[in-house]
Amino acid sequence: MSRELLLLVDALAREKNVHKETVFGALEMAIASATKKRFSEDVDIRVSVDRNTGDFESFRRWQVVPDETLEAPPRQIALSEALKQYGDVGPEDFIEEALEPIEFGRIGAQAAKQVILQKIRDAEREQLLNDFLARGDKLVTGTIKRVERGNAIVEAGRVEAVLPRDQMIPKENLRVGDRVRALLLRIDRNVRGPQLVLSRTAPEFIAELFRLEVPEIEEGLLEIKAAARDPGVRAKIAVHTKDQRIDPIGTCVGMRGSRVQAVTQELAGERVDIVLWSADPAQLVIGALAPAEVSSIVVDEESHSMDVVVDEENLAIAIGRAGQNVRLASELTGWTINLMTEEESKQKSEEETGSARSLFMEKLNIDEEVAGILIQEGFSTLEEVAYVPIQEMLDIESLDETTVNELRSRARDALLVQAIASEEQAEKSDPDLVQLEGMDGELVAKLAKKGVKTRDELADLAVDDLVELTGIDAERGKSLIMKARAHWFAEG
Repeated sequence: MSRELLLLVDALAREKNVHKETVFGALEMAIASATKKRFSEDVDIRVSVDRNTGDFESFRRWQVVPDETLEAPPRQIALSEALKQYGDVGPEDFIEEALEPIEFGRIGAQAAKQVILQKIRDAEREQLLNDFLARGDKLVTGTIKRVERGNAIVEAGRVEAVLPRDQMIPKENLRVGDRVRALLLRIDRNVRGPQLVLSRTAPEFIAELFRLEVPEIEEGLLEIKAAARDPGVRAKIAVHTKDQRIDPIGTCVGMRGSRVQAVTQELAGERVDIVLWSADPAQLVIGALAPAEVSSIVVDEESHSMDVVVDEENLAIAIGRAGQNVRLASELTGWTINLMTEEESKQKSEEETGSARSLFMEKLNIDEEVAGILIQEGFSTLEEVAYVPIQEMLDIESLDETTVNELRSRARDALLVQAIASEEQAEKSDPDLVQLEGMDGELVAKLAKKGVKTRDELADLAVDDLVELTGIDAERGKSLIMKARAHWFAEG
């Protein structure tokens, strides 16, 4: 029997192209599985096969656990009992007793064979997957083998992958036998082993398709810096090169549009806008909104947004059908884009100027003329008046040194009063709200002014409501609300 085991291991390892140790592991599991059948209880069996002789030993074992956590006596032993019987042991240790080796009957041998073959199949699939991943391919090309619940199972060589329904291009009708190309999105490791998950809708897919069609990208002369897609309808990519001799857009378009057309055909007719990438965010946004012409841009670094002004004729083009153009431009650049006409921009500017004027007149106790001078020189907040380098204010011809010092002193006093008021508001708020991850004193004070003083009151808000109340960005608002709701689910 021992020699037969060694021959079996050797034959299976060569036939299935897996490591001998994997076959030995499967064999030990198979013998353990067959040995368990001798017991009516769910016992824990360990089997050790000698790699040189083929002889094997079987052990029944119990894990040592604290007395109060003993739940499965057939597999566990209480620490107090283990100390009494075996002496020097501790929690998590294993106690073993040798068993008589079993004789494989016909049924036992069949069961052992099934366990071994399943283990080898898993190892074989893992090996195939590792070989595939070692090639570093991001694109997978294969044939649709079958469709399960709307998901396509793709056979790529000897590897199987799944293309989920939500990762297919909308209105694309893929059938069994069709050749399909997709991006390797991720690897799901589940009970049945690792599985490749593909995507035809991810922005990275279009970047990889251009890499196939444009040799300059593969050679490193050209780079796709960003991509955004409305799958099957429209996409935008931002391209960049450090080589002045190369026209990035023309290179991606190709002779008579051959390169971009090849990508469009692969993407079920998806129209592709190619934008020149720029390190200047405003310039990048202007390019991303093409073909609309931009009149002016105001960049707000703090909220990571831009007010983009276009004339009436260009507004519809900039927005695009169902907001598609501005949405893709925003995804491509990573900036929130607020489109407006000249009239709307003028109105917003007047409102902001009026708000700043009122603020300065009230908090600094100055007249409309002095407030107007500050606004004209670019000041819009008390912090700027209080803390910008003093020389910037001294350079204003209309203000003398005494006035500048007085304005800065009043601004600092006003900010101190605000800070004290914020602290008082924060003290009235629920500690659970104040200590919430991502919360700060200023935000607590804003919420308190609006009547939101507890964690549950914050949790009840919609993201849009929180953004409107406090002026924070939607991403931060969503994160705070989810953290505020976390205890609900924990309690549930």
